[in-house]
This record gives sequence, C-alpha cells and structure tokens, in this order.
Amino acid sequence: MPIKLPSDLPAFDVLSREGVMVMADDQAARQDIRPLRIGLLNLMPKKIQTENQFARLIGATAIQIELSLIRMSEHKTRNTAAEHMAEFYRPFSDVKASGEKFDGLIITGAPIEHMPFEDVTYWDELIEVMDWTQTHVHSTFGVCWGGMAMINYFHGVKKHILDHKAFGCYRQRNMDPASHYLRGFSDDLLIPVSRWTEMRQNEIDAVPALKTLIASDEVGPCLIEDPEHRALYIFNHFEYDSDTLKQEYDRDVASGTPINVPSHYYPNDDPSQPPQNRWRSHAHLLYGNWITEVYETTPYDMTQIGT
Repeated sequence: MPIKLPSDLPAFDVLSREGVMVMADDQAARQDIRPLRIGLLNLMPKKIQTENQFARLIGATAIQIELSLIRMSEHKTRNTAAEHMAEFYRPFSDVKASGEKFDGLIITGAPIEHMPFEDVTYWDELIEVMDWTQTHVHSTFGVCWGGMAMINYFHGVKKHILDHKAFGCYRQRNMDPASHYLRGFSDDLLIPVSRWTEMRQNEIDAVPALKTLIASDEVGPCLIEDPEHRALYIFNHFEYDSDTLKQEYDRDVASGTPINVPSHYYPNDDPSQPPQNRWRSHAHLLYGNWITEVYETTPYDMTQIGT
C-alpha cells in the first residue's frame, strides 16, 4: 500500500521518482480501508529534506499511511518558506484542540543539543506534546534530540555533552534479536551518527522500564524501547540520505568551523570520494517493523487509542 501525501507536497514527486508508492487524497478516498495516521512533529530546520527522509521510510511498507505534518505552535522556522509551512503544516495547538488521535508520531531531532532542555524556547509546549502522546498516540518514535528529550522527561535520563562531535557511520550491535522491532536485522550494523551529546548506557540500565535494542561500543546506546510509554527512542540517524553527512561536513568546512572528517563514511576516509550508503536496508527494516507493530496493535476504533 502507498503513503498518502498531498499531490503538491515536494515529497510526492521525490518519492514517486524513486519508485515509492504514493497516493493523492482523491485516490485514497476510493479505498475502503482505514489507513494508519502517522504524525511527523518536524523540529529540523530543513523541513522539506526531513519530510522526504521519513516519508520514504514509512511509505515503503504494505500498509496505507496518512502522514500529517505538525510544527511547534509559536516557533518560526527560518530555513523553510513560510508558504510551505502554511500550506502543509498545522501547529500542535490546533492538533491538540481538535481532539484527534494518531496511530503513530515521530518527533524529530533539532540542532539545539548544547542547550539545557528547559532553556529551549518551545520546551513547555514539547512537554505538552509528550503528555498528549500518552492519551492521543498509540506509539511514539523519538529521534536523536527528540528521543533524548523524551527519555529525559519520562525517566530523568540525562544527556551529556561530548568533548568532540560523534560524527560518521559507526558499527552497532543487535542487543535483542528477538525484538519485534529488529526482525530481519543482522548481528551488527552501521548507522550514521551526528551529535555533540550522548546518553549513557549505565544510566539507561538503571531504569528497569527501559530496554536497549541497539548499542555501540564507540558511541553508546542507539535504540531504546520504552513499553510503559509505548515509545522508541533512537539517538542516531537511520533516516539520513547518502549525502547528509557530506552536506554537514561541507557546510562546516566552508564556514571555517572545526570539524573532523566523518568516520567510516567516505571510502578510505577520503572526502574527495563519493560516500556509500551502507545503512539503507536496516533503515527500511526498522521503520517497516515499527509500522507493522503499530498496525498489529493499534485499535481499529481510533477513539480507543490512549485508553
């Protein structure tokens, strides 16, 4: 089944050209099935790039997806056209006031990891979002800073500033091969990492409610399951395109910002060579497994979500 997107959303054409099944609203209305309602709370500055990345992954399953784009109510983005935001995004305040429910919600990362959580301008509203997920969302997926914010709010696990940026593609270990979220996973795998902060394994292990599914000896815990809050937290970036780390590296080099060549990313660590994508298959597995798990466990009657 395809992912349902507005036909004039940039991701519609991008994913169509890639062979991802996409469907416009009028086509979807002719199908007598209930699609999964997935919300994307997009906190990244490059909104369109992030939309494409997550739509690509959740639209590759055999389940029809209805994707809703959500933004923080008062925060204004400077990197995406106001017309795009007005046409395709709804503020969280409107979503909350409507009383509608979602089968799944993705909360993205944000380039604010150096700041204490409580200093983020929209922290109070994000707390509202996290509380709201417990009554209006069946399963929530927090990504990078979004995952760190959730695990901190729900369990008090702290984020720690690194003395150098964890930047590159790092090997990870499959810690729970029997997990429904890791169906089809190898024993080890590669994931792009780009962050100045970390969550520490011993502090996560101290919370009995949390289960580590993927972790790295080099860059710490990666994927955490939180059954109590029906949530997953991932601190790295399966959704990244092949050249996303390259874009970050080239941007910092051009601005004179000190940055190391991303580890294990370019062939022979040579940035003059094109990077190779070695995480795409596991990215599709993880998000496909999440969508499948949501589909198999969410109530058909959406009014029962959160009860």
